[in-house]
Amino acid sequence: AGIHWPAEYGGRGLSADHNAAWQYECALAGVPSIFNMVGLVLAGQAIQKFGTPEQKELHLAATLDTTHVWCQLFSEPGAGSDLGGLSTKAERDGDHFVVNGQKVWCSGGRYSNWGILMARTNPEAHEATRKHDGISFFLCPMDLPGIEVRPLRQMTGEAEFDEVFFTDVQLPADCLLGPLHGGWGVGMAVLTNERGHIGTSVIGLERRLEAMAKLAEGRELEPSQRQRLATLMSTGIAFKAMAQRQGPIASTAASLMKLGITEMMFESAMLRADIAGPDAMLDGPEAFGMLQAPGGRIAGGTSQVQRNIIGERLLGLPREPKG
Repeated sequence: AGIHWPAEYGGRGLSADHNAAWQYECALAGVPSIFNMVGLVLAGQAIQKFGTPEQKELHLAATLDTTHVWCQLFSEPGAGSDLGGLSTKAERDGDHFVVNGQKVWCSGGRYSNWGILMARTNPEAHEATRKHDGISFFLCPMDLPGIEVRPLRQMTGEAEFDEVFFTDVQLPADCLLGPLHGGWGVGMAVLTNERGHIGTSVIGLERRLEAMAKLAEGRELEPSQRQRLATLMSTGIAFKAMAQRQGPIASTAASLMKLGITEMMFESAMLRADIAGPDAMLDGPEAFGMLQAPGGRIAGGTSQVQRNIIGERLLGLPREPKG
């Protein structure tokens, strides 16, 4: 991991192209999903781009060797798709920020010792026209007094997400990443990296489609099922080509990949359950996939948000009216 990170921080000093090739080969070999993804893909990249020398020295090598395991503290009960509406506050008090608020859908929050946190440091900028201006980005130790982490049980039966409560948490001022009140730009760079990473799951999608085609062998499929399977297989090939054309650097084009891959994963899970018939109602991979797939269209920015980004930033369509 981190082969494209600077050598002085534990990486290999190679290019983003090398890293993309390495990820591709890992996916082909069936290597398990990356551990500490938030640290390696999101926090680490943000620290390299926006961090002070002290922050880089403290976090980068420790993130690579998993001494520092990270979670993402962005979404809130009232601010998910519209992250600019977040209400968690970080008020300056001497050499600390006092943090109060709640975060949800934090992957692995109870297993992490650090978190990337977006909080409002300028409450006066909460109006609809300026709400992005008063947000700052922090590197938050998860063992500070006043932080409470509770698991969230999903309909799959798993609890990979948590909700996190902040009550008068004393966050050191040197945990600020990037400019004060300027955390929106840092956060958007992080989310672009996340969507680009989701796009690398095209190999996983390809394997799912191959498994589904094997499941369909010897079964008497309905014409509509055959048509859906053929559409998914051909579209999967197109997305694989798009991923290779996009290159290793995350950009707004990552929204295309994120939207396409997660929508296809949802459709493939539904079709696999349809092909399995009554067996999909039993405890097994078909039932699990059917319950898990809808979440992919929400994580990392909903499909609706991705369509807005594609329309406004890639196609040049008029921006969504602000209420």
